[in-house]
Amino acid sequence: MLGNLIGPEIKELIQERNFAALRAAFEDWAPADVAECITELPEEEQAVVFRLLPHAQATEVFEYLEADAQQVVLKAMGQTEAARILNEMSPDDRTALLEELPGAAVVQLIQLLSPEEKAVAQTLLNYPEGSVGRLMTPDFISIRDEWTIEQALEYIREHGKGSETLNVIYVTDERGRLIDDLRIREILIRPVATRISEFRDSQFVTLRATDEQSTALEIFRKYDRNTLPVVDSEDKLLGMVTVDDMLDVQEEETTEEMQKLGAVEALDDPYMDVPLMELVRKRAVWLVVLFIGQMLTATVMGVFERELASALVLALFIPLIISSGGNSGSQASTLIIRALALGEITLRDWWRVMKREVASGLLLGAMLAFIGFLRIVIWAQFSDSYGPHYLFIGATVSAAVLGVVLWGTVSGSMLPLILRRFGIDPATSSAPFVATLVDVTGLIIYFTAAAVILRGTVL
Repeated sequence: MLGNLIGPEIKELIQERNFAALRAAFEDWAPADVAECITELPEEEQAVVFRLLPHAQATEVFEYLEADAQQVVLKAMGQTEAARILNEMSPDDRTALLEELPGAAVVQLIQLLSPEEKAVAQTLLNYPEGSVGRLMTPDFISIRDEWTIEQALEYIREHGKGSETLNVIYVTDERGRLIDDLRIREILIRPVATRISEFRDSQFVTLRATDEQSTALEIFRKYDRNTLPVVDSEDKLLGMVTVDDMLDVQEEETTEEMQKLGAVEALDDPYMDVPLMELVRKRAVWLVVLFIGQMLTATVMGVFERELASALVLALFIPLIISSGGNSGSQASTLIIRALALGEITLRDWWRVMKREVASGLLLGAMLAFIGFLRIVIWAQFSDSYGPHYLFIGATVSAAVLGVVLWGTVSGSMLPLILRRFGIDPATSSAPFVATLVDVTGLIIYFTAAAVILRGTVL
């Protein structure tokens, strides 16, 4: 829908203060599309457009707004309007909003809630940051084991309007402990006289309110679920988490991993909202570490100064050698980090990973070594750049490429596993870090190969 009504048309209606036309334009839009349109407007216009929406539509649209736009709109509201929006929001979406606000603002907004909603908000905010409790909603439907289908349907009709979803209905005992979850279709397809206890199987998966959100994401992925119940230490049903919340968690984790892979500390806010000095600080730490690491390259070259002075031709291939190792190490590191994140491998698989990467490194290194040797031999037929001992030069470069690629592949694959073993985020072994490590060791391999192969000829 958003694509059918071009941005400039909306801006023109705003400039003309044609509010009636704006309200009419948004009537048939999906809430997510309206939210996207409002978010793209300048801040001073966001609240203006939002306040044109009918009450029923406004709450839905507000939940789809980005955090910054939500805060802008809230500031422009009166207390009555803000209270209505906050009370009508889904508890999990409201918690996500309150998490982004300063403590003083949270206290003020919570005071606008009804006693029931205030209790819910405070309960969810009391769970640790990053826990499943912050994501769950207490708006669910639970039925009793001894009820018939007819009783269950009557209860759902009476109380289902406020539920987050009716796709899954939970079965609890007299103490509120979860004993099963049922798809709504399992209830609809059976005779109304059938008791719940006659067909439930007690096969269900739960989350703990104190579980980390990353743990919940793995469970959602493993069991391919759209909704999962949340229980306490006594298996009492507290709420449920839906897949839309998991998509947000997945986006945050993927963003964090990508930033770390680029040798940047994870940003807490969107890029454009991060203060300049904080952005510099988060980038400077790794840049300094990598810069110091690269200084070791100069140290290594100083150690092999005699070899370089005796055969300046060796310097021509230094970029080739270190880039081959860095590229292979970055490839391996990226593959293993992603495999760890998806649960495709664990620490127990380290030996299998090692064997696969040794084989991969040998094959890839041999391929690149052959290409390098062939290039030197062919070039030597048209130029004397490499001198009469070009075959020895070619053998040196080939051996070094094979060794560097093998070392880069192995170190790039093992480093994430080592970091995970010590409880450090594997994404910390970012591609630039692995490349720097392999650069230094690659020069040692290169000059060592030169000292062995070229001794008595070029050296």
